[in-house]
Amino acid sequence: MRLGCVRCGSAYPPDFKMFKCPRCGGLLDVVYDELEWSPRGRGVWRYEGMLPLKRREAVTIMEGGTPLVESTKYPNAYIKFEGANPTGSFKDRGMTVGVSVALKAGARAVIVASTGNTASSMSAYASRGRMAPIIVVPKGKIARGKLFQSFLHGAHVIEIDGYFDEALRLVMEHGVEAAYPLNSFNPWRLEGQKTIAFEIYEEVGCPDNVVVPVGNGGNIAAIWKGFKELAQLGLCRGTPRMIGVQAEGAAPLARAWELGVEEPLWVDDPNTVATAIRIGRPVNWPKTLRAVRESGGAFVTVSDGEILKAQAEMAQREGIGAEPAGAAAYAALRKVRLGGTTVAVVTGHALKDPDIVDIRTHYVDSADKFLRLLSTIIPGT
Repeated sequence: MRLGCVRCGSAYPPDFKMFKCPRCGGLLDVVYDELEWSPRGRGVWRYEGMLPLKRREAVTIMEGGTPLVESTKYPNAYIKFEGANPTGSFKDRGMTVGVSVALKAGARAVIVASTGNTASSMSAYASRGRMAPIIVVPKGKIARGKLFQSFLHGAHVIEIDGYFDEALRLVMEHGVEAAYPLNSFNPWRLEGQKTIAFEIYEEVGCPDNVVVPVGNGGNIAAIWKGFKELAQLGLCRGTPRMIGVQAEGAAPLARAWELGVEEPLWVDDPNTVATAIRIGRPVNWPKTLRAVRESGGAFVTVSDGEILKAQAEMAQREGIGAEPAGAAAYAALRKVRLGGTTVAVVTGHALKDPDIVDIRTHYVDSADKFLRLLSTIIPGT
């Protein structure tokens, strides 16, 4: 096992405290000299032979093993519902590995910048691992449910003015001096997230397309890495096209893709109801673009209106409640006909961000009004 720079190709020993290439400052990948496909047990650690630590070293809440649900509306389409993880999002897959690595590295405190899901997930796993969780969040721009989760799990909450990108800058430039960082520029954390690919493979083989919401870009890169490792072992005869989905108001990668530009078109004031992907300067952009290009994939943008319609349709047609960022993947299913077998990765649970939806109710104050109301809802009652 070693670390490899995605920019200059330099290789390094597997140092749990190395997050960027010392030579060029590029992002790092975890590269395995040997991989062992011997799934046993359940969840993320079922794939111990494909991960950097052993199961006995894991800080785990039995994450992973999430449902892969066949769509009732779109032929040959499946929904990978990551909202079924312990804290309600895909982040738990990365945190079980990231926090375990931090513990092995001797960390006493861990730190993240977050739009919400990273914070709540890290706080749960850090607390279980007896480390102090510190989260840096943009003031007034994080869903209350996610902030509550973080606080409940014992996080020290630091609010800043500005957007997520400023919070991440503070963590990368200063936070790493005091605590172990677990944002997705940490290559060890992303190793847990690639297990989404392994679970998809075990249920439906290697699909033609995998649709993933893109904020900071770590998840789509991790899933692609997982499928490449399956192909390396001869398990996947072909690999899927990776389809990255961004909200129109926070689409630095999708816009660059549309214009044929090699680097992101930064968005200084990202704006979308999908708070989990409201990121204007994604730190993982080199890995994200590489995943889409290598796979022959593409980027799709969806409007806030399309996201909210997809959220409602998925809940009322498929029975799956997703937060807006997760619903972005289903919005892409509605918007683009991809062909072949497609898996939409729905990244977070609806209860993560309920305030975005106006709840309409009926009020009655008598049995007569109750019966009249039922007759309008169910004709013939």
